[in-house]
Amino acid sequence: MSGRIRWLGVVIVLCFVVLFLQLNNLQVVKAKQYATASDNPAQLLQKFNQPRGVIQSADGVILAQSLPVKNPCASCYKYQRQYPMGPLFAQITGFFSYSYGSTGIENTYNQYLATHNRPVKTLRDLLTTPSETDEVTLTLSTKLQQVAQQLLAGKDGAIVALDPTTGAVLAMYSNPTYDPNPLAVNDPKVETQAYDTDRTVDPATGFSPLASLAFQDIFQPGSTFKTVTTAAAYDQAPKLVNAYIPYYTCIPPHTLLGQTTELCNSSGDCGGTIAEMLPPSCDTGFAILGTRIGATSMTTEADGFGFNQQPPIDLPHSPFEVSQFLQPGCYQNAQVFLAFSSIGQKCTLASPLQMALVAAAFANGGLMMTPHVMYEIRDQYGNLVERYQPTPWHQATSLKTADAVRDLMVQVVRNGTASSVGFPPQDDVAAKTGTAQVGVGNTNTTDWMIAFAPASAPRVAIAVALPNQPKSAFGATAAGPLLKAMIEAALAGD
Repeated sequence: MSGRIRWLGVVIVLCFVVLFLQLNNLQVVKAKQYATASDNPAQLLQKFNQPRGVIQSADGVILAQSLPVKNPCASCYKYQRQYPMGPLFAQITGFFSYSYGSTGIENTYNQYLATHNRPVKTLRDLLTTPSETDEVTLTLSTKLQQVAQQLLAGKDGAIVALDPTTGAVLAMYSNPTYDPNPLAVNDPKVETQAYDTDRTVDPATGFSPLASLAFQDIFQPGSTFKTVTTAAAYDQAPKLVNAYIPYYTCIPPHTLLGQTTELCNSSGDCGGTIAEMLPPSCDTGFAILGTRIGATSMTTEADGFGFNQQPPIDLPHSPFEVSQFLQPGCYQNAQVFLAFSSIGQKCTLASPLQMALVAAAFANGGLMMTPHVMYEIRDQYGNLVERYQPTPWHQATSLKTADAVRDLMVQVVRNGTASSVGFPPQDDVAAKTGTAQVGVGNTNTTDWMIAFAPASAPRVAIAVALPNQPKSAFGATAAGPLLKAMIEAALAGD
């Protein structure tokens, strides 16, 4: 009996030791970890009881700010985030919500926007540990963003404008979009209702307002991708640059390995050299050209232009951002897939941001710069904290190739598929149209245009994408007028 009591005592002592160790672990070892955990209610309440820094556009317009809550209730927090421009910049600034966290700039640059300890500069700072918030200035122009918003009114699509020499995003707008203000209110019911509405996917289009079509979705880029195929010929197979491609109106079935249907041009027959085929956007010719270059070389070129990898823009990433060319399981040694992919169909998918980067690379002598939306960060006293330094992402192609493709894109404007758009000669535009046939039975199109200007000294590179257009629409007729207006606004200094 005494032995049992002795063992029971040992067990009880061990339990007390374990309890002591666990309490010590929770209250001492992991105290800071739990206290600062993002899901700690006290931490959440502290975040929303403190102000956050201002987010503003390149032209000084306030896009996000914290305002004190007037007569806050007992369960309310003291500050509320406000987005004065509403939906205009929503997919860039994102939102800061008690219930749903943060997105966009609010997320990427949270460490600067949130209240934080100011670096010690004086003895007083050492004694008081003062706190501050920083101000984030973006590269985007409010006026250019408003032009894009007006051009996309009533239609789904996206417009992206870049500075090709720095990678700065000058405008990036897409429809559908949303108003971030209801997601930042003091009422959880209002937040929930807004979030449920904004994340709802339209069954007719597959789009939801919370996801940006500009950089978080991908579409078949159509003939805009022929600029990459052209560069692949120059870089990977230079003997093909001046090679003769047979004329076809339609490539008959079984001409290419795996081909079961015709591959046709939108109008008439075409062929010849690259210089003869790019201005009229010859589908049959570029399909054959892609198969002659080969899958390995075409993939190498596409990868050099940023396909098949995450674009390094300073916004929260999505798995749907990665533009694709001949991903595994798509090619399988069937020439027909390579043929269609070389003209921007089938196994080629790209975001509008990606195709704006392609245009920017040709504009910048073949050097693709890292896209970015932050220009600089200053503290509340105006002192510079950080300024973005332009950084190369890829040497997409050589200067010689970029110049050659630029000259061909100028010909697309002067006497090719973009000649009907009516670009003013003084704008000196280099462009490429694109029309991707999509849907069951090719019942719809995704219409594109990419361009940069002036071609001789580029200041802006732009991509316009309009999904779910009628079958009768084309890149020049649907996207062309929008791109022309954006070019004119950008060159006018707007």
